[in-house]
Amino acid sequence: MKIFILVLFILMYVLIVALPKYKAYITGVVALIAVVSCAISGHMSVLEAIKSIDYNVILMLLGIMITVGLFTESNIPNKLADKMISKIPNALVALTLFSVLSGMVSAFIDNVATVLMLAPIGIAISKKIGISPIPVIISIAVSSNLQGAATLVGDTTSIMLGGFADMSFFDFFFLNGKPSIFWAVEFGALLTIPVLIFIFRKQNKKLLYESEKIEVTTIMPTILLLLNIALLVVTSFIQEKPAITNGIICVALGVFGLLYEIIKIKLKEKRQAINANVPKNDIIKKSIKAIDFATVLFLAFLFVIISAVERVGIIDDISSLFVAIGNENVFLLYTVIVFASVVISAFIDNIPYVATMLPVIQGLSASLVGVVSPHLLYFGLLCGATLGGNLTPVGASANVVGIGILNKEGHKVSLMDFLKIGVPFTLVAVLGGYALTWFVWGI
Repeated sequence: MKIFILVLFILMYVLIVALPKYKAYITGVVALIAVVSCAISGHMSVLEAIKSIDYNVILMLLGIMITVGLFTESNIPNKLADKMISKIPNALVALTLFSVLSGMVSAFIDNVATVLMLAPIGIAISKKIGISPIPVIISIAVSSNLQGAATLVGDTTSIMLGGFADMSFFDFFFLNGKPSIFWAVEFGALLTIPVLIFIFRKQNKKLLYESEKIEVTTIMPTILLLLNIALLVVTSFIQEKPAITNGIICVALGVFGLLYEIIKIKLKEKRQAINANVPKNDIIKKSIKAIDFATVLFLAFLFVIISAVERVGIIDDISSLFVAIGNENVFLLYTVIVFASVVISAFIDNIPYVATMLPVIQGLSASLVGVVSPHLLYFGLLCGATLGGNLTPVGASANVVGIGILNKEGHKVSLMDFLKIGVPFTLVAVLGGYALTWFVWGI
């Protein structure tokens, strides 16, 4: 069964790369086969497969997609893009700074949420500059995925580490009098700036651009997005909250924004005693169209498939390799953990992998008491597993969502389009975080 599931997973990945337009159908069929196979072999029941879906992520995705749809229709993205270009007339500088900004935002809110919020602005900037939005959105996605590990609230894996290693929000900045993982991630992010400059090097020109008069229809979606960020940060400090809390917040704000627009239209109709310029169902239609159902289904099916990979013991086997390879050499063990995590996380979701590896790291650290701080291995795991997702289009949810947005805009993203950005970006960021973490915690 283990070999069958592994072959099935590899086949799924090959088909997704070859036929990206049909990724939801491909993962749906593979998930069905995996669930039936695991149910027959006794590794996972149908109910367990359904429960393996991270509904918090799915609800966050749906809620923010609605809010972002309203945000886009409000003309705020065009307004912000217009202001940014008028203040920074060099396209290279503007695009690089915007990618860096996405990383900074992602340090405090979920990566997927960051991509959904900033992608409309990135697309608007691309249109105004007159370039393809593909490298812009991919850069936003990989930048957000990079800095998700910087703080306790930036990524699910960070939350998992915080709970397992009993780390508070501020422990991610300084721990036991030493710079913590935040600085390793930021050092890696700093090193990626030359990569971004190289990516956008052909745009090193002054823009002959005249600011447009753009009318903003409503600021409510902007308020809701900012409120979304604030609530996600605040709730991160609440202990033992329901796992679905963030998802409920995002859906509630999205639905509120939708209802607000509907009520506003009805009041306008009543005041004018005529039909408003916007048809009754126009807001609803546009908000529904803003939901990328293909990406939502793809992620849901992917959670099921990764659960099957975990249940048959493939992730456990991978974890055992670490113990066998470098149990007596701390530097070798640390190096293996970081770079093996990069490779593994490039192809499978890092959440079940990190969940499996945390107790393994704890056991290894216990055998190295007095030799090295356990945080060296914990931070190495987080750096490798989180940043490794940037190697491939399916390695991180942020990448999947970013490509989904581009597909929805009519832009076909090839594997090479992603690898040209993802590979150098990942290698530079990982090497930076790897070196600084060893310098602070290993020597």
